[in-house]
Amino acid sequence: MKLGLQLYSVREDLEKDFLGTLKKVKAMGYDGGELAGLYGNSASEVRAMFEEVGLVPISAHVSYQDLMLDIEGTVKAYKEIGCQYIVIPYLPQDLRYGSEKYPKLVEDMKVIGKVCNENGITLLYHNHDFEFERTEDGEYVLDALYTEITADLLKTEIDTCWVNVGGENPCDYVRKYTGRAPVVHLKDFHGSKSENMYKLIGIDSTEEQSNTFEFRPLGYGVQKIQDIVDAARDAGALWVIAEQDEPSMGKSRLECAQMSIDYMKKNIKY
Repeated sequence: MKLGLQLYSVREDLEKDFLGTLKKVKAMGYDGGELAGLYGNSASEVRAMFEEVGLVPISAHVSYQDLMLDIEGTVKAYKEIGCQYIVIPYLPQDLRYGSEKYPKLVEDMKVIGKVCNENGITLLYHNHDFEFERTEDGEYVLDALYTEITADLLKTEIDTCWVNVGGENPCDYVRKYTGRAPVVHLKDFHGSKSENMYKLIGIDSTEEQSNTFEFRPLGYGVQKIQDIVDAARDAGALWVIAEQDEPSMGKSRLECAQMSIDYMKKNIKY
């Protein structure tokens, strides 16, 4: 497997200097980057910068809403960049299982998956913890999605932090999707689930008051990173991607990214 960085982790640095930040990520030792926005650059410009730096543009987080504005155009733009995967990263409340819009979402995702396939790209879905609520039939909402949409149209990008927060063992859950999990998110954290924790990923507008949860560089939290990496390998993953939504421990975003890869190189066989 190869190790990438979710570039959302260093988003403020990218806003100031996209190319310079990519160079720093490469110098740290990451093999690739996962996009979460182009920061005003064109697809061709982004491709050129990745090529100049020598990073693989692994994948891109693209919202369902943005995809639906222009499925063909958006997919072709990320194909031009060279992405192997497009990832739907999050669903707001009004699109989730049980909502009026959910059946249309499922059908739209099938269409997006087909367009991705036609362009040599694989569509993935990235979970949080809310998908670990139960359906009327007793299965997890996340599993229901992967039942309704076949593996040829939708594969997984399992975020192992949110699996843990959702109450499941990340290793077991990654292995559950063997053959359907080409990319796995490595994310470490400290503390436990709290009421306003989504403030930390830029969604909840309410400050996280309890101080019981924070994201950490890999190896500095509660996650069993080697076990998760072993599970990802068993599941057939091609990439593991480090992500830290917000910095912690008094470090900057780039310092946290450096700490994560230093830990991986020193302690983890991947």
